[in-house]
Amino acid sequence: MNNLTLGESLELLIDNRGKNPPFTDTGIPVISAKHVKGGKLHLREARFVSPETYRSWMPVALMENDVILTSEAPLGRVALVKDSLPLVLAQRLYGLRGRRGVLDSKFLFYALQTGGLQAQLLARSSGTTVVGIRQPELLKLQIPAPDYPEQRKISALLGALDDKIAANDQIIAGALDLADALHAQAVGDSSPGEDTFASIAAVFGGGTPRTAEPSYWDGDILWTTPSDVTALPSPYLFGTKRMITSAGLESCASRLYPAGSIFMTSRATIGAFAVPQRPAAVNQGFIVVIPKDPALRWWLFHEMRSRVDEMLSLANGSTFLELSRKNFKAMTVRLASPEAIAEFDAKAEALHRRAAHAAQETQTLTELRDTLLPKLMSGAIKVRDAEKAVDVSYDGV
Repeated sequence: MNNLTLGESLELLIDNRGKNPPFTDTGIPVISAKHVKGGKLHLREARFVSPETYRSWMPVALMENDVILTSEAPLGRVALVKDSLPLVLAQRLYGLRGRRGVLDSKFLFYALQTGGLQAQLLARSSGTTVVGIRQPELLKLQIPAPDYPEQRKISALLGALDDKIAANDQIIAGALDLADALHAQAVGDSSPGEDTFASIAAVFGGGTPRTAEPSYWDGDILWTTPSDVTALPSPYLFGTKRMITSAGLESCASRLYPAGSIFMTSRATIGAFAVPQRPAAVNQGFIVVIPKDPALRWWLFHEMRSRVDEMLSLANGSTFLELSRKNFKAMTVRLASPEAIAEFDAKAEALHRRAAHAAQETQTLTELRDTLLPKLMSGAIKVRDAEKAVDVSYDGV
């Protein structure tokens, strides 16, 4: 295992920090730091430049497997370019390409996510209000790396895990979109009738055990906060950051809600959803819905998802917006015929079962990848040993 100096191991460094191109309504997408999340580029809300601006702004085009690194606000997020379609780098970003035979770009992508490289970025950063890293300091980074062929094997193995995670993400998104569409089709032109959320479901809230009481915490009961839900890539809750004890549950306003309940955040962020896959409690930032008729669970889930804007209009508060249980319970519900709801429920149940299975597999794969990443990068384990733990389609290099 040798240390490679980043500046001596790059074929290309693109640095457009501190400036933005002139934008247009359509054209070539522009990447900014806010589009780099979770190792991926999220370009749905990207702005654009004209083809002429692209040619002048990006004299050297980005290529597949180039690495995007945020230089500040926030520092140290990375993404991998997945194809060779034209893209423009805006401010607060670096584009990096490893030198062939010296530093594999995909290996660099994974290496930059390890604790050691993240610590180096922070140690070489500057600034008080906004922390960032300048190009001269970036180029001094020391990257622990095996020889080039081993780098490629490591990146191929980790890439296989990421490819399976991406495939699961598509399954989940497709299932949710289809279930939303089926609900909208079943609703049709129906108007809300006399039934309210309060009349067809039990509506609850939550609470927080006293934090200064150790006997209330670190138990085996899931205790859900809005940040647990807003961090989810899909609306299926398998675990929480904090756990409480039976004594903690008894001390607070939350019940232990059964698996399959509908959790919706009701303050600050209103309208983030989760369906717990095991019994769980919640804090005071939730509205919890349990249909009186179990056959209405997915109907109400999608009815709520489709009416978040209406819920926002009913929220109030000076410090942050909050939707009260009183206002929520009074909302009328759109209901189709019993036959249409039964047909929808059967289809939605199958879609959500498949999506939840994919989400659980993704969680397992993500934990495996995050466990293997630092060990492979440090040389603590070899690729041939890590392959035994990876049950995905994988073609070694």
